[in-house]
Amino acid sequence: MTQRDLEDLRDVTSPAPSPAAKRAAIDAALVAFDATSAATHKNIESASQENIRAVRPMRTSNANRSFRMGYASRQTMAIAASLAALVIAAPIAFKTYEREQPISDTLEPSKPDIDARYAQPIAVDEKQKLRAGDSPSPYAAVAREDLATSASVSAAPPPLPLDTVSPAPMAGLADGAQHDGLRKISPSYLTGNLLGRPIERSRAFIAGIPQEEPTASPQYNDRDVFEATKINPVKQVASDPVSTFSVDVDTASYSFVRRALNAGHLPPKDAVRVEEMINYFPYDYPAPATPDIPFKPTVTVMPAPWKPTDLLVHIAIKGYELKRAERPRANLVFLLDVSGSMDGDDRLPLVKTALRMLVDQLQPDDTVGIVTYASGSSIALEPTKIADKQKIVGAIDALGAGGSTDGADGIEDAYRLAEANFDKAGVNRIILATDGDFNVGVTDRDQLKGLIERKRATGIYLSILGVGQGNHNDALMQTLAQNGNGTAAYVDTLNEARKVLVDEASSTLFPIAKDVKAQVEWNPARVSEYRLIGYETRGLAREDFNNDQVDAGDIGSGHTVTAIYEITPAGAPRLVDDLRYGKPASGTHESVAGTDNSEFGFLKLRYKKPTSSTSELISVPISNALAKPAIGDVSQDVRFSVAAAAFGDLLRGAPFEAKYSFDDVIALAQTARGDDPFGYRAEFVNLARLAKSARP
Repeated sequence: MTQRDLEDLRDVTSPAPSPAAKRAAIDAALVAFDATSAATHKNIESASQENIRAVRPMRTSNANRSFRMGYASRQTMAIAASLAALVIAAPIAFKTYEREQPISDTLEPSKPDIDARYAQPIAVDEKQKLRAGDSPSPYAAVAREDLATSASVSAAPPPLPLDTVSPAPMAGLADGAQHDGLRKISPSYLTGNLLGRPIERSRAFIAGIPQEEPTASPQYNDRDVFEATKINPVKQVASDPVSTFSVDVDTASYSFVRRALNAGHLPPKDAVRVEEMINYFPYDYPAPATPDIPFKPTVTVMPAPWKPTDLLVHIAIKGYELKRAERPRANLVFLLDVSGSMDGDDRLPLVKTALRMLVDQLQPDDTVGIVTYASGSSIALEPTKIADKQKIVGAIDALGAGGSTDGADGIEDAYRLAEANFDKAGVNRIILATDGDFNVGVTDRDQLKGLIERKRATGIYLSILGVGQGNHNDALMQTLAQNGNGTAAYVDTLNEARKVLVDEASSTLFPIAKDVKAQVEWNPARVSEYRLIGYETRGLAREDFNNDQVDAGDIGSGHTVTAIYEITPAGAPRLVDDLRYGKPASGTHESVAGTDNSEFGFLKLRYKKPTSSTSELISVPISNALAKPAIGDVSQDVRFSVAAAAFGDLLRGAPFEAKYSFDDVIALAQTARGDDPFGYRAEFVNLARLAKSARP
């Protein structure tokens, strides 16, 4: 910038630049300065000491890492100063540009996407493969969230000569390390934070338009992947009297819903799995006295609070809780995603803290191995006894993120490590911690499902810890956990990590029953219609119930499982009309020999013990004796689970509680908070309040 340029600027009327615009221009100048100084590195080496000046330290996106930028000649510093002076002209330039060309708030599929500060145009097909820290070219380092939120522009300035940009993340570079006196800038740095502040690429921000300070609240976009499912329909007993499903003890959906609501957003409807909303909470259901029968079912019938003419059939299962001395040894393999997409405070750092918590819960004879995967797979820790806890914790602490995501190779290596250390008398389990963003190697969900199904026969379980948001592949995580005889949890906070891996460590790690299936046959003389609330992804064919080759859900030590049916008694108003040419469903069926018309239906449960391949049967008649005249007559646990079910249905937009509201959910939950030592139920009430004002 010449003296003439500065004089011309004095005559231009412009609003004073905001502090945010100043910061943005200075940050850009410093990055450009860093690149320029590398281009003149040879001249720097030969410069006299009198011409050398130290440049202030800068911080990367992680506050605990810092490095000192290299040294530059006075000539290079002058270039940086000129760029910094652009902060004066930036508001004027962008104001002029916006008058000439309106800002578009959406990305045009037919136009290349532009990172207005650092990147060249990126073709759509290249953008789809892009990951933070894993760019197809050094100039294509665009954060994933920016691709969803930044404005489209029709032109961009020439790219900066970033010949110091490393095409691979700097995960392996020690703190403070330098390269020939100047530390390289990784793409993850360029797309992360400068000076400890998130880079905001909107033109309004750079132009100095007043804005609120950015917050840490996650923004939702279509890169989170959930299984699209239809809400279970109302079925006629006359034509479809049998309902069969696999039990589910996962809790991932509730955690994701909580994160969304705390950020002021309603969650995507497909992210809401009502059975996981219900089963997130601990319930004090009656438990079996001995491990001979691993769980005990309890059935309650009550009026539906949203439709008094209908009834709710509440099925509660409580697993036997192993005493500490009864726990088998654990052979665990931590399979950790350390790719570039895991480089965020809510991802790998959170996983590392969670695993340290879990290690503290294990016994000295338990073993832990660690397999990591990014662009490839490697063993970070051979199976090690918990007695050598410091070695295990040290291996966890040393992990860093960078590279692409070859999850399939990591899964195969983890199974090999678990098999090599297989404990016939213990529990053998892999715990996969990832955002699910597989983008290298086998990425097809069906292929990965087949791989997990084949490995399941070895007796090694697979559990999932999902993390992150913006590219979280929940659909893949559910597929892997359901087919790996394991559970899926979503860890968004340290409190959730403690719940899953400390408070519920026994139920998370130690199974007491596997392939648990439920089947209810409804009595057409008493029931005309029914619907199962939730469990859309767990439905089974009627013939699957007695087929021991069909996989189903597992129950861990002390686990509780809840399933709720809404039924329409015979003679009550129905949603489904009788068939013109079929038998009426209005309670005109005659009694079947050997049955009791005091029964609404008949519940059957099948399960296998952890080391058995043959199922066993438990059955319970659903009779009048189990009915309560009012919902206030049932236990607090039952009432609260009904409130959770209604909340999930409202979030999903289910049409069956049209006259029920979030206020009704809150009122019902308030009557059932009971003993709440960890505050889970109080948190639920608050989430229901947030849902009333959350935006889509």
